[in-house]
Amino acid sequence: MLGTAANVQQNRVESKRFTKIIFGGGARVRFFMYLCKNICLPIMDSTFEMVAKTFQGLEEVLAEELRSLGAENVMPGRRMVAFTGTLETMYRANLQCRTALRILRPFFKFRAPDADSLYEHVKEYDWSRILSPDKTFAIDTVSNSDEFRHSRFVTYKVKDAVVDWFRDRDPEGKRPGVRLQEADVLINVHISGTEVTLSLDSSGESLHKRGYRVAQTDAPINEVLAAGIILRSGWRGDCPLVDPMCGSGTFLIEAALIAANINPGIFRRGFAFERWPDFDAELFDRLYNDDSGERPVAHKIYGADISPKAVAIAERNIKSAGVARYIQLERKPLSAWTEAPQPAGVVVTNPPYGERISVDDMDALYALIGTKLKHVFTGYHAWIIGYRDEHFARIGLAPSEKIAMMNGSLECSLREYVIFEGERKDFVRRGGKIGRGEDRPAASERRRYDRADRPDRRDRDDRRRRPDDRRPAATPGERFRRAFDSAAEEPENPLARRRNPHALKMIQGRTPSLKPMEGPLMRPKGWRRKDKNQDQDQ
Repeated sequence: MLGTAANVQQNRVESKRFTKIIFGGGARVRFFMYLCKNICLPIMDSTFEMVAKTFQGLEEVLAEELRSLGAENVMPGRRMVAFTGTLETMYRANLQCRTALRILRPFFKFRAPDADSLYEHVKEYDWSRILSPDKTFAIDTVSNSDEFRHSRFVTYKVKDAVVDWFRDRDPEGKRPGVRLQEADVLINVHISGTEVTLSLDSSGESLHKRGYRVAQTDAPINEVLAAGIILRSGWRGDCPLVDPMCGSGTFLIEAALIAANINPGIFRRGFAFERWPDFDAELFDRLYNDDSGERPVAHKIYGADISPKAVAIAERNIKSAGVARYIQLERKPLSAWTEAPQPAGVVVTNPPYGERISVDDMDALYALIGTKLKHVFTGYHAWIIGYRDEHFARIGLAPSEKIAMMNGSLECSLREYVIFEGERKDFVRRGGKIGRGEDRPAASERRRYDRADRPDRRDRDDRRRRPDDRRPAATPGERFRRAFDSAAEEPENPLARRRNPHALKMIQGRTPSLKPMEGPLMRPKGWRRKDKNQDQDQ
């Protein structure tokens, strides 16, 4: 549970008064306070549960980032990763994670089958631990429940419960205010069925708002999504990276930050946890100013766009991020690419989808992408995020990997294309790899099938050889018709023409196998309904 600064100070005063009563004054008191400072405080700084939110398709990437920061019990979920850590882990996650949207700290969980139960449970919590009447708060709700279908309704219910808790305890009815922007405390409400989790949002503004963007083109790609795609590709700055349709330069900047290992959170104005009562300013300053992990960039990052306006905007954003020395930017249409930077590297791009941004001929654009990949970017790995399957089909290449991703409200697909010379089997035989292949065995362990290794039909002794007097090989249609050439001549019975001649041949000339019955043939009673007229005659 979280404690306010006032509570912490009150506890310290009471502990001093307690020690004077029990131990008296002097050296014994100082020794006891020493134990409290050096033993009790480290115990209070224990690990706690946290949740990092992200985009669909980036859960494993974020989980790997959190592990590298020292997080424990990392468990990827749907658009989130749960983990445990200390206060330092939380600060690092906000500063250093490239694929996290928010870092939440859950503090209260319960079940609420209806709105009244939700209100009563929220009101039961001791809100003085995280709020005071002179503070402001805001509530963000995510609900996936048949009972709570409207997130705004949940937000109002939770807000009423918090406000009423303070009003019931203050004679003057003072309570914390609600502020939509830059509130002191941000409360996240997550409902799944009847399970309700209240969390503190330690990030504030979404972490995709890095702080370096000073201008943007229409429909720019999200910074977290761009960084996640680059990390998903496996690129870490060890080869050139190219975005031939760079727009406002998001891919270029995120790639430069990854290659130089610059923390993405250093551009932000602040985080929500800086307004918490237990904020450790000394610890955060040490982490913020630590640039020991930064490294030189070995390969250039190349960007281009057909629009002069987009190139100018990208140039401003690149300078704002301080990574201009790592990026080569120019105005250049896709059709003008005749040579790719060497050595072969990675192409990452976000072409228009035909939704918010479109061109006159979308099919021609994607066909041009495929042409340039095949003839210019040979040896590269291309990662393209798109929206429509028919546009991907115009590229004319088979993707080695498909990953479902959300880009805003659009259900998109990220596809990898391995561009190689010659045939696919020759590329694999030379040791080339297509796709990530985590779920597939290694090529050496899989059974290979090569037509060239198959023995010639004429060398197979176990096959009956064709007589020399037989007719030459026939077409499939002729073979089908010849299967019935040996049948008997067409019978005179017209009904037999529709039957299998082979089956008819088997029964021709045979007598019935049943013995003839002796005596008259008796029909069972009730076999036939009697005629009414016949009954009347009888």
